[in-house]
Amino acid sequence: MNKKYRFLFILLSAVVVGLQSCEKDYFDLNDNPNQVTTPSLSSLLSTATHKAGINNYNVGGITSTYVQYLANPSAAAASDIYQEVDYTSTWDALYYAMADIADLKTLALEQGSSEYLGVANVLLSYHLNLVTDMWGNAPFSDAFNPTTLTPLYDTQEDLYKTSLDLLDSAIVQLTRSDATLKLVAGNDLIHGGDRLKWIKTAYALKARMLIKVSKTASFNAASVLSALDNSYKSNADDAGMASFQTRNPWAQVARNNASLTLSGWLSEQLVDHLNGTSYGVFDPRIRKITDPTITVAVPFIGTVNGAGNRPPGNNTVKDENYVATSSPWTSDAAPVLLVTYAETKFIEAEAALVANPTRAYAAYLAGINANMDKLQVPAGAERTAYIAAASVGAGSLTKALIFKEKYVATYLNPEAWNDARRLDYMYKNFTLPQNAALTTFIRRLAYPTGERSKNGKNIPSVSSLTDRLWWDK
Repeated sequence: MNKKYRFLFILLSAVVVGLQSCEKDYFDLNDNPNQVTTPSLSSLLSTATHKAGINNYNVGGITSTYVQYLANPSAAAASDIYQEVDYTSTWDALYYAMADIADLKTLALEQGSSEYLGVANVLLSYHLNLVTDMWGNAPFSDAFNPTTLTPLYDTQEDLYKTSLDLLDSAIVQLTRSDATLKLVAGNDLIHGGDRLKWIKTAYALKARMLIKVSKTASFNAASVLSALDNSYKSNADDAGMASFQTRNPWAQVARNNASLTLSGWLSEQLVDHLNGTSYGVFDPRIRKITDPTITVAVPFIGTVNGAGNRPPGNNTVKDENYVATSSPWTSDAAPVLLVTYAETKFIEAEAALVANPTRAYAAYLAGINANMDKLQVPAGAERTAYIAAASVGAGSLTKALIFKEKYVATYLNPEAWNDARRLDYMYKNFTLPQNAALTTFIRRLAYPTGERSKNGKNIPSVSSLTDRLWWDK
């Protein structure tokens, strides 16, 4: 694949000698007569949809400690206590994916394929949001110019508008029914070539973007609801990627944990959110997220962020809870979920809460049940009791209750960090990590070392990891 983008070029030229690659740099040093230099639309679709799932995991692995789904078993670990961490590999992975998607988009335009063009725009918007929601300003409009090695940065607001425009364009292209080149089901690792599901996903991602600006003057609840009307109708519409070389990467985290590599520990915040400690009612979803501890009297106990695991020290003897391969969410074959029906119902509940509390309440209950179904929580006394406790009536529904439930439904998803920031981290009993390096909650990431070394002259200054992004003020 002939990739002539600055990110790959810089990486290759830094290594200079001995790098074996399936991709060619500017100098074409590794010509291979057997290599396909012009990939097909279908092969690019496979690459793009696969990387979307993997990058969801990559980013979720970063954000899940900030929203306290996960905790590090070592005390004062940098990822837990808001110290600067170098995420160059994640930054690069996101830009490599966007370069591949840009290839897909270019080829789709050349071959006049509206379906592939539409999917490319959805995936480009998705990845661009992952970048800007972590780092704010970022290269995009100038990023894939083959003559520019130090691209300028677009503002957060411009990137947001660009992402929305990409989704709107995708909807237009995917709504057309006259495409001569149809999506190949076997190469679409998210929706199996189903054009109508891609339309729904475009609208779901649009609703997600529109609700994200709830703190700003531009927020329009009616626009959110309008997008949702064209979005998912059931769990069957969920956007998930389940094609792995070996297994779901979260399942690999769980297996590594069992092999004593000490990752995948569940935070006390998440566990107490579910086990009845914080809210006084036991949530049966915890049984479908993790395995019980070896302590019969305390079957569900999490690790305190920043404190490290409990005595007797680093171990995985199941005296605390971990990511589990037994969970429908993180099993070997489980899909990595980009956006779900349950999430859209909580978006609907939030958007409708003021003007139409009846609609909001119905969406709220639908979201709880959809997430329970997704996690395969069986009918029974525990589920009945939980739904009864959650059934507060339309007049008593609050934003806090909606976010409480959405927190569970977005388990391990990068979008959860956006919600935490929009809510100002006001989940019940949510506290700063022990040994926190900041005096308040983290709001953004520092630009990665690799980007600072390659494009430092264009990187905006960041005074603190407490600096808020434009939609978080």
